[in-house]
Amino acid sequence: MEGVIISLGLFTLVYGIVHLNIRKKERLMLIQAGLDPETFEKNAKPSLTSVKLGMLLVAVGLGILLANIIVKFNVMDRDAAYFSLVFLFGGISLLVSYFLERKQIKENLPVDTKETEQE
Repeated sequence: MEGVIISLGLFTLVYGIVHLNIRKKERLMLIQAGLDPETFEKNAKPSLTSVKLGMLLVAVGLGILLANIIVKFNVMDRDAAYFSLVFLFGGISLLVSYFLERKQIKENLPVDTKETEQE
């Protein structure tokens, strides 16, 4: 077990150093070209990753809770109840987050794009 942890730590260290080195070189090249390196940072659009993850975890928890209740009243087999409800609620939460993200993207489109999209 210790060998695995040491190997992962070493790999992470080497990866981090290489990643930071490459990022430094990219930034220096952008500065030399007269561009602002902050322009190319993360996307300008807000991300719903934390909302998506939160919805997924809440839905999985709700699926486990409902499966526990179903099993307690002997309505369904234990394994089938847990697997089906966790995947069902998890999938529903991911679909809802997809539609929320799609709605947000449409709201953030420029006015010209919205007009051509409606035609």
